[in-house]
Amino acid sequence: MKAVLPPWLVLEPLLQEWLLEDIGRGDRTTLSLFSDPPPVGEAAWIAKEDGVVVGLPIAARVFQLLDERVSFDAKVLEGAGAKKGQTIATMRGSMEALLTGERVALNLAMRLSGIATLTRKYVEQIADLPTRLVDTRKTTPGLRLLEKYATQVGGGVNHRMGLDDSVMIKDNHIAAAGGIEAAIALVRAGMPYPLTLEVETESLEQVKEALQHGADIIMLDNMPLEMMQEAVQIIRQTSNRIKIEASGNITLKTIRSVAETGVDYISSSAPVTQSTWLDLSMRLLNR
Repeated sequence: MKAVLPPWLVLEPLLQEWLLEDIGRGDRTTLSLFSDPPPVGEAAWIAKEDGVVVGLPIAARVFQLLDERVSFDAKVLEGAGAKKGQTIATMRGSMEALLTGERVALNLAMRLSGIATLTRKYVEQIADLPTRLVDTRKTTPGLRLLEKYATQVGGGVNHRMGLDDSVMIKDNHIAAAGGIEAAIALVRAGMPYPLTLEVETESLEQVKEALQHGADIIMLDNMPLEMMQEAVQIIRQTSNRIKIEASGNITLKTIRSVAETGVDYISSSAPVTQSTWLDLSMRLLNR
């Protein structure tokens, strides 16, 4: 599945907001260094560790919002691996734009590259199996679109982007409604076509109840492997149409065993919540 960068119509207001947050009333340091107009400079981005590089088109846009004349030349494809010490991009333009945009552009690329790097490690553990890794809504407020883009680039599949994407009846919804049957009935009465309905289950009894009342997707949450295998068999004996998702405490060590139970999807927040930033730096050239 090809990763799709959100449109600039959506992203540019976010980039502008993040630049304003960093610049405030003006870059006091950079503005003190140069007369007007500032000189033209060149810079390179260097990978300081191995990893998957994501966010170079976004970084280019950051600099070009400060000065549309900045040229940004990516030296690696989006989602490609880079080695420690490798030049991943070069740029040329106003020194004011290069220095003022450096931190925001690097922060975004480092964050997204870290997510994609860890996502790819998870995906590689199950690459020969039909099960797919999906992300979750455990994302940084304001960064969800880009963090989910990074998981796509890393090889994962996006789960719902927000609460309006699909219906997911979780444990607290079940408790609030008084049971799975009541929750499904209430939600089905108000949900628009063609949203799907997913039910989170924690026991075989809940799996059977979700099946009985027409769930489209059944999540097996924090189940022991033996119970999960049995749940998969129960669901498959009833319908091959229903998708099965496993979730809960998925790690690099456990993801393959979970996939081997026969589930269609494994959802995990780990690639976002447990990833570290990929170390990248900018160096001025010929100065």
